[in-house]
Amino acid sequence: MEILWFLMAVALLVAVVTPYVRRRRSGGVGIRLAAPGSPDAADPEAYGFLRQEEQDVRMPGPDGDLLDVLDVVQATQEWRAASQLLAGTEKEGEVRWQRVQAFAGAASLELQQKPGVGGAWLRAWRADNPKDAGGAAVHAEFLVQQAWRSSATGTDEFRIILEEAKKVTEEAALLAPGDPVPYITQLAIARGLGYSHEEFDQVWAKIIDRAPQHMGAHLAALHYWCEKWHGSREDADRFATASAARAPQGSLLAALPLFAVYEHVPEIVLVQDFFRTAVVRKAMEGALYAVHSARADDPMLAHVRHMLILFLVRAERWSEAMHELVHVDGHVGALPWTKDDDPAAEYTVYRNLAVAGYEANGGSPATLQR
Repeated sequence: MEILWFLMAVALLVAVVTPYVRRRRSGGVGIRLAAPGSPDAADPEAYGFLRQEEQDVRMPGPDGDLLDVLDVVQATQEWRAASQLLAGTEKEGEVRWQRVQAFAGAASLELQQKPGVGGAWLRAWRADNPKDAGGAAVHAEFLVQQAWRSSATGTDEFRIILEEAKKVTEEAALLAPGDPVPYITQLAIARGLGYSHEEFDQVWAKIIDRAPQHMGAHLAALHYWCEKWHGSREDADRFATASAARAPQGSLLAALPLFAVYEHVPEIVLVQDFFRTAVVRKAMEGALYAVHSARADDPMLAHVRHMLILFLVRAERWSEAMHELVHVDGHVGALPWTKDDDPAAEYTVYRNLAVAGYEANGGSPATLQR
């Protein structure tokens, strides 16, 4: 009798999981993909989309000044151009945070590719000009990225690196009193070191005093409040909803509930049409409203568009997904793609599904509004 119950349980599990696996292989949606070269195959390049290998994984959207400086720094191993760029970047804005992350990420990746040698320009920057606020901010973020990239969470090595990063963020904050970036970096440290809610709130208060509408800071704080870290689904939803409710007209904070939903999407979605449920639909509509209301040059706009693409494709809202894709294709350094080992490949799967779904419903390059 026990073996019979076991076999029934296995059969039930297979019945539940098999459709999910089939849908997962096509990005979670019910589109049959044609073989490459088939007359029925959709062609993303017909829409001006770039090939997978041409996607830039460093940033979510274009920043020509940053790319130019990164090329110079990495080619010459000379840090002064990076220092000048950060010195001329507004302290309270989103761009400074993105540029600090990009410089730190470039140094971390160099070190990973060339252990003991890569990222020498950052070490020289700190040694040659230890009082440079930009250099200290990049160094702190570099240490955080190193901890998450090279050490297992919770190990002694992980904690040691984050403790060192905390010291450098404090130094960076003293060098630039009005800059929220060192405290935003501390949010990741708080998550890794397990700050209490009271300790976290103290860091958060310093950010709010300096940049109350900072979208990047809110996204970093949301991670802390998620169920997998130091909060719960309810905590994350409360934080996201309250932040969205306080957001002024044109703020992308109205999209924050969508990111909270993303952080709690189960690995296996057992609810039929999960991405069409009322909760998900409401979060998507909030994000779409935020995108349509935001300034065209808002540096966080690409972040929200990338997240929307995943949800719109999974909800089979092809036309809306295509509208977001035309604005971001070419740069894929953002969630949800960066959760994958190959962000460009993950993004391209969803993009190609959007093209296929769009054309299956009568769309074409001629009908796509840009």
